[in-house]
This record gives sequence, C-alpha cells and structure tokens, in this order.
Amino acid sequence: MKRLLLLLSLICLPVAASDYGVYRPDNYRYSADEGEMTLFILDFSNSMTEYLDGETKLDLMLQTMRRILPTLPKNSRVGLRVYGHRMGFTPMEACRASSLIVPISGANNYNVMGALGSVRPKGMTPITYSLKQAIKNDFVGFTGKKHIILLTDGGENCDESPCKYVMELIKIRKDVSIDVIAFNIDDADDLAQLECTALVTSGKFYSANTAAELARSLNNSLNVQKEVEAKIIPNP
Repeated sequence: MKRLLLLLSLICLPVAASDYGVYRPDNYRYSADEGEMTLFILDFSNSMTEYLDGETKLDLMLQTMRRILPTLPKNSRVGLRVYGHRMGFTPMEACRASSLIVPISGANNYNVMGALGSVRPKGMTPITYSLKQAIKNDFVGFTGKKHIILLTDGGENCDESPCKYVMELIKIRKDVSIDVIAFNIDDADDLAQLECTALVTSGKFYSANTAAELARSLNNSLNVQKEVEAKIIPNP
C-alpha cells in the first residue's frame, strides 16, 4: 500500500509542480562551462559483507567498479564518496559515517580505483545524510550538470527519507540528477524510496540482483559504449 501511494504521488508530481511554479529537472538548462561531473556514492555498510553467488556483495561491487573505471574517458570528472565505513559509539555517529575520499577531478579514474581498496564495510546506511553532504559540499566550485550514482544494498536506516529530501531539493537546485542502483534489495518500501529518489531528480533507477546486472546498471548509468562483462574471479 505504501508503495502504491508513493508511486501515485510521483505520477501526480509534474502537475502539482507546474501549478505551484516548482522547476522540474527535465526542464533545466545546464551551464556547459565544465560539462558533466560524476560522483559515486557507494555503500560500505555491514550488509555488504553478505554473500551473493559465492562472493561477498562488496567484492562483486569492487570487481565491477575496477573493470568499468578504466573504460571511462581519461578526462572524465569523477569522485568518490562512501558511507557505512565506520560505526561510532552512538547511532548518531554511525548515521554520520559518510566521507568524500576522492574529490571530483579530471583524469581521476585510477585514483578512485586505488581508494576503493582502502575502505571496509562496518556500519549503517545513512543515504540521506550522504546525499546532503554531497550536494552541499562535494560540488562546490563546479558549474554544469552534477551526476550522482548511488549504489546501495539496502534502504535508509537512519530515520530519514531520501525521497522526501530530493522532493525539497528540486525546488531549489536545477543541476543535480541521481541514478540509483538497488543491489540485491527485495524490500518493497526500500525499493519505492530509492526509485523515488532517482525519478524525482530525473535520474535512472536500476534493480540489480546479480553481478551481470550490476555491471549492466553501471554501464548504462555511465553511458559506457562498450559493455563491461562481469566475471567472478575466484580467490587463489
């Protein structure tokens, strides 16, 4: 029922927006000064240690990222933010575990690849806080279109709503789109929240339940011309 109400609200949103003068991202005009920049926001919560098809979800994510990043144009402007990589002594601290570990820059693909190996999954899933930090801090000084790729294996569990946040965000920001990759998620409410987060910002929503689907989702989000195959390489 919650999912139905949420989807109905999304269907009605364009009409309500036009009635009240709220700008829609699909009508925005972006500055071409610096072109598009992409920020990966990746899930390093404890649930990423769970196994899927004989590998941890973390390993599947890292293997896929390491295959796709070298295929991007060398001058691509990319950066990396992670969340859930530390616990903290209180739930509040755990719900602030979000860090920009590779600032957005050109020719940055291999810096992102190198940084991925230094992070370990530990904590919770502060999606909304991560989006707030990214939009408030990580794009400072950049003009042009801001593209966030959020990859998560669970819904928000820090008493916030990414869907509600982006509904307010689009009233004041004209330059951010969020693609969401829901990795091995089957909870209907979580999927509805994440789908809303993407669609409200005119982003893309993907549900990936295998390594191949994860690779395909990242390829599509990044507009990679040559699709990168996902192959599970057993540990020696």
